[in-house]
Amino acid sequence: MVEKKKEVDISTSLWEVWRVLTEQEREILRDRSSIQQFKRNELIYLEGDDPDSMMCLLKGKVRIFKKGVGGRSQIIRMIKPIQYFAYRAYFAREKYLTAASAFEASTVCIIPMSVVESLIRANPNLAMFFIRQLSTDLGIADERTVNLTQKHIRGRLAESLLFLMDCYGLEEDGATLSIYLSREDLANLSNMTTSNAIRTLSTFVVEHIIALDGRKVKIIDGDRLRRISRMG
Repeated sequence: MVEKKKEVDISTSLWEVWRVLTEQEREILRDRSSIQQFKRNELIYLEGDDPDSMMCLLKGKVRIFKKGVGGRSQIIRMIKPIQYFAYRAYFAREKYLTAASAFEASTVCIIPMSVVESLIRANPNLAMFFIRQLSTDLGIADERTVNLTQKHIRGRLAESLLFLMDCYGLEEDGATLSIYLSREDLANLSNMTTSNAIRTLSTFVVEHIIALDGRKVKIIDGDRLRRISRMG
């Protein structure tokens, strides 16, 4: 169900954009923004959809993915609060090349791209914000492409575990990842088969690099995990 969000919540959640807007522009954004709740695994947008909205994740976790050869999914990015997504295709004047779904119950702020474009044309500071965002995302994508194509399986899986730790942090014990991925999801994030992901995780357990409890991953030797990632 879509509903308007209170002003204080929108201004807090959209702070990076909010602080470069005039009061009149803030009012426009406030009036045109809406909130939608997504259940776990619910699709947010599909590959081939028209990119009519920019989104900001307020709460939860979202995966950006693309179907590959044989229908196998590749997780392109994991979105964390407070990150913007789903706007690149609009600026490129193309349909979505990826899809997005809620990894867990998530709350998303939705802003029409027609509103965003209008604000950008009137506010060069906002235009610079999106140039920086797109440039950062491109740099991350370039590095990830090299890593996923040149690193061996151990290096790719180690990098994915470190990425998840950097993105979502650790639980109160200071060691357990604050996100629980299935073996299939972890494989899709690491560009490998599920069977390879399972075998490599088991090897990391035997080597006392991590510990597993169902979908929970506990990092025991972070330094060694980083070395494996660097060595590829």
